[in-house]
Amino acid sequence: MVLPADGHVHSEFSWDALAGSMEGTCRRAVALGLPAVVFTEHVDLTPFRAGALVERYAPLVQDGLLVAPRLDVPGYLASVERCRGLFPELRVVTGIEVGQPHRHGDELAALLAAGSVDRVLGSLHCLPDGDAFAEPFTLVERRPVAELFVEYLAEIPRMVAGSDAFGVLAHIDYPVRSWPATAGPFDPRDFEDELRAALAAVAAGERALEINTKLPLDDTVLRWWVEEGGRRVTFGSDAHEPEKVGRGLEGAAARAEAHGFRPDTRPEDPWLRG
Repeated sequence: MVLPADGHVHSEFSWDALAGSMEGTCRRAVALGLPAVVFTEHVDLTPFRAGALVERYAPLVQDGLLVAPRLDVPGYLASVERCRGLFPELRVVTGIEVGQPHRHGDELAALLAAGSVDRVLGSLHCLPDGDAFAEPFTLVERRPVAELFVEYLAEIPRMVAGSDAFGVLAHIDYPVRSWPATAGPFDPRDFEDELRAALAAVAAGERALEINTKLPLDDTVLRWWVEEGGRRVTFGSDAHEPEKVGRGLEGAAARAEAHGFRPDTRPEDPWLRG
């Protein structure tokens, strides 16, 4: 099987990729035989409760909130051009991953005007938490995870309706990464109605669904994506260090093919169904 592009990768230009290296990631991608990588660096404009991250990212924490630094767009684009020259056999594609894009329309528009990016991932990383925002890993410490996941899924249609800046919805199952063992195994069928509603909104908004392999997307969700009218998928390792690029992509591509998705003309483009 020909490997798909890794469409969700971070380098040293993402604030939380402490071991990131764009050059190292490209070298590893070439060794694996990947046709393309998309460096979707973090654009996190929502300050959020630092929680367990407070020690690791202490310089970024103000009054208990983690305030992510802004992306160095000129430096990032210069690094992409450098890697394109170093690795001509690899398609090196620009991108960003935006947290809560529907809440930061003006700032996002200004950032996109400052430099061309080929892909914008929309991510729901934070939910309202009183007078602030918090990530699922913080919220599950004091809220039932099932209730949290329902709230998360309900926000996705609002995110799609509130922003046309992103073309791909990343990791629709993001809170599952914080699923506590005390809640029992995660089963998407327990949230079928909510998941289908979120998937239908993404499909109606003509966005692609990412098959994120950091925590492999349950095949049931992929089947529901097809049934709700989804026609495009991308693949992403969510790698924050070179050694993780490309992980799980072969299996994810095989599952996508089983559901009728096929590569488009360019390797970095979403796979299409029908």
